[in-house]
Amino acid sequence: MNEYVRKLRQSDEYYFKEGCFIIEVSNSDQDDAVSIARARVSSGGQTAWHWLTDTFERYAIMRGEGLVEIGDSDATRVTAGDVVLIPPGTRQRIINTGETDLEFLAICTPRFSASQYHSDKAR
Repeated sequence: MNEYVRKLRQSDEYYFKEGCFIIEVSNSDQDDAVSIARARVSSGGQTAWHWLTDTFERYAIMRGEGLVEIGDSDATRVTAGDVVLIPPGTRQRIINTGETDLEFLAICTPRFSASQYHSDKAR
């Protein structure tokens, strides 16, 4: 196997406490600058309000449709091809409004670490 190629393997998918399924496509100390995860929110599902400290996140919507809420901004409809920009420390959540799974790449700089993740279950 080529050490420079990261393969997305369905068998690596796990449920993450914020309300979605995750596959860590690329998240290693060999590349501290960025991480890429494939996230999947089931039809009718949504993620919990959460934020990342010291990390800029982008959602690159691959499939499905939903509403994304960033900070205090109004909910915005997103579909395949859209990119959502989320500054460090900014509350966020995404809601699947479609009849199929909502899939997106979560691209973090610097790379994602569980210590950066915070949730706001009260809201």
